[in-house]
Amino acid sequence: MNPVVISVCIMLVLALMRVNVVIALTFSAIIGGLISGMPLTGTISAFESGLGGGATTALSYAMLGTFAVALSRSGITDVLAQKVIKRLNGHENAAAATGVKYSVLAILILLTVSSQNVIPVHIAFIPIVIPPLLHVFSKLKIDRRLIACVLTFGLVTPYMVLPIGFGGIFLNNILLKSLHDNGLDVTGSQVPVAMLLPATGMIFGLLLAVFVTYRKPREYPEAKILAIEPEHQTINIRHVYIAAGAIFSALGTQLYSGSMIIGGLVGFMAFTFGGVIKWKETHDVFTKGIHMMAMIGFIMIAAAGFASVMKATGGIENLVSSLSSIIGDNKPLAALLMLTVGLFVTMGIGSSFSTIPILAAIYVPLCLTFGFSPMATIALIGTAAALGDAGSPASDATLGPTAGLNVDGQHEHIWETTVPTFLHYNLPLIAFGWLASMIL
Repeated sequence: MNPVVISVCIMLVLALMRVNVVIALTFSAIIGGLISGMPLTGTISAFESGLGGGATTALSYAMLGTFAVALSRSGITDVLAQKVIKRLNGHENAAAATGVKYSVLAILILLTVSSQNVIPVHIAFIPIVIPPLLHVFSKLKIDRRLIACVLTFGLVTPYMVLPIGFGGIFLNNILLKSLHDNGLDVTGSQVPVAMLLPATGMIFGLLLAVFVTYRKPREYPEAKILAIEPEHQTINIRHVYIAAGAIFSALGTQLYSGSMIIGGLVGFMAFTFGGVIKWKETHDVFTKGIHMMAMIGFIMIAAAGFASVMKATGGIENLVSSLSSIIGDNKPLAALLMLTVGLFVTMGIGSSFSTIPILAAIYVPLCLTFGFSPMATIALIGTAAALGDAGSPASDATLGPTAGLNVDGQHEHIWETTVPTFLHYNLPLIAFGWLASMIL
């Protein structure tokens, strides 16, 4: 009857039944609070107190959605899409089409990896780049579930092993610091090494998705794509140059200020002052941007409230402490159950970055009790945290791909993003994380 387990299970069942994720998070949070013994007023208060934690993220995504709409108006992304289509039309044989397909997938992987480290904008590029490429995916008959898996791979894997950009925040500022705060003596160089084997599980899942699960072609009605993102009949080269300047302005401002909100605002104003967006059209563009990204913002807000209730129940600590009586002296079982518990905790909260301090405070003493080495402890905690990003309905690593792929209403968040990423990444992560804890 642990409130965290019950809440997460209710949330997942409702989501799989296609109930809106915001409703599923809110309902399951209230049920979890009541089961833990908290009064209804206390549960609602805890939920509401956590909502503010997601407000900044929600406004950031709304501003990025507005920037994405403005970018699509400029025609710059159509230039990219048309070049790919021309290359495809010039080579009608199946082998050439396959080559273009894998080239597109490789470019998407490079873009997502770069968004974590080289130019750390995280998911900001997805609503900008993906919608204009939907026509390309349709021409190549690429399964959008494969694109979702490719994007999630690039959003999660780099920060697990590369200590720069978001990886520096994850590995050094959060994971290493949390380990030190809980009395584990490890060095910064040990952390990425310990995460190499779990990250191999992500690579395994990606290869499985590309070459096995979603290898077969899948067709999407192009009429719906063109209704949302109509192709420019003529490309205004001046607008393309303005768009390029707006992109650099937005990225530079975001890197300098550390704010996606300010970055998106500067980029949008560049389009406005450059004449791509008329002043009287700004309201319409902003409304469309909100429509594109509003759902992801509300889900992140609800997830913050859900996390607040879960912390208030004390169910996380009770869940982990109950492991000792179940495990006994079985070290392999201890590792498996710790990863499983981590899965439940992070699936509900949906963020590896925010769950590490919670897990480290409980897992470090537990790992020392069972005799896990420092490297094995790093792998267990790091893997347990990454599980939340790789396959949670409330993770921006799954919400971001859906926001880009579903602009024409042909890609469903739970069954076509979350379930595929869960199967291809969470299960290998558990397997490779468990293996790392046994051999390190």
